[in-house]
Amino acid sequence: MAFCSKCGSLIDDGQKFCPTCGAPIEAAENKAGEKISEFADNLGDKLNDLNNTVDTTAEFDPADIEANKAMGILAYFGILVLIPIFAAKESKYAKFHANQGLVLMLAEIILSILSGIPILGLIFGLAGFACIVLAIIGIVNACKGLAKELPIIGKFATKMNLIK
Repeated sequence: MAFCSKCGSLIDDGQKFCPTCGAPIEAAENKAGEKISEFADNLGDKLNDLNNTVDTTAEFDPADIEANKAMGILAYFGILVLIPIFAAKESKYAKFHANQGLVLMLAEIILSILSGIPILGLIFGLAGFACIVLAIIGIVNACKGLAKELPIIGKFATKMNLIK
């Protein structure tokens, strides 16, 4: 799909003239949709690479995963990480996500404090946005029943293993 450069109407692929105003369609206009599609594919590949982290799902009991998905999800909502820490002490799956969520929450707190620095505040504020993206990745992994480390900070959560 492309758009007419003269009137802005949507034009089906392969058309030589705009159905609304009759203006001739240049080949470059038809290629714009292809470029957008290519950009979206590349972005999707980069996001998949970002979430290409250690997957330890096979180490967990499928019944435990199914029973504690909600606890895994709660782990990525800031202070709500305390719910799986205290309510699902026996679940290895909930503990895995609680560790990931706890390290994410600590990173958010540190970035929040650092964003108060006048000169560097904007940079640390933008890094706080990255924490939101990491939380979404963690929530999606928990919903899918996966025990995958979060990109960038997940390896720290696994090494530190704060919740045993």
